[in-house]
Amino acid sequence: MILVRSLTFAFAFYLYSTLYGLLMVPLLLGPRAWVTRALSWYGKGVTLLLRLICGIKVEVRGRENLPVGAALIAAKHQCMFDIFGSFAFLPDSCFVTKKELMWIPFLGWYVRKGGMIVVDRAGHATALRKLVADTRDRFKAARQLVIFAEGTRKAPGATPDYKPGIAALYRDLEMPVIPMALNTGVHWPKHGFSRYPGTIVFEFLPAIPPGLKRGEFMREVEARIETATNALIAEGL
Repeated sequence: MILVRSLTFAFAFYLYSTLYGLLMVPLLLGPRAWVTRALSWYGKGVTLLLRLICGIKVEVRGRENLPVGAALIAAKHQCMFDIFGSFAFLPDSCFVTKKELMWIPFLGWYVRKGGMIVVDRAGHATALRKLVADTRDRFKAARQLVIFAEGTRKAPGATPDYKPGIAALYRDLEMPVIPMALNTGVHWPKHGFSRYPGTIVFEFLPAIPPGLKRGEFMREVEARIETATNALIAEGL
């Protein structure tokens, strides 16, 4: 049954994504908000397909930990649904994404038009300075910046490897960081097309206040995200 559901979902997902991507093209001529709103509805559509075809529900916990307006969110990353899902429930989300994605037709266009932050991971200090400057600019529009703290997808249970980007933002912006735990990889694995029924949970944790030393902050954000993520994984097994 899981195989049949997974194959059906794969077909529906790519068909839906292709058609939706084509229908979004005229929005490139309008304001940025048109594209981000369309991406939000796209995320809602993927969420609906997961529930109807795969028996996967999506739950958001800890909404009380999200401030109104601009927010800096440090998230776990286990699969590509982490992006689609977040578009569906954050008011005006903005993601940090790698430069290579800009070469992909349609996706690269919408990433640029949607005002996402593009980083060159080989740029080191220059890339970090650009990341901070671009984030300041996005916060003028009261957007919620989501940065995947490890920089790439990690399978559930994999050894964590947190990168310096979130520390640079925390230090230079002098604002709270909201950790976000999740268990998406249990139901939508990093590799392969199998989708497993259950409940995907995105959980916003209490904010880490500004002012901590770099090392203390990195230990704190990793401990909070990993502890909550492991609990969600165990809950979903």
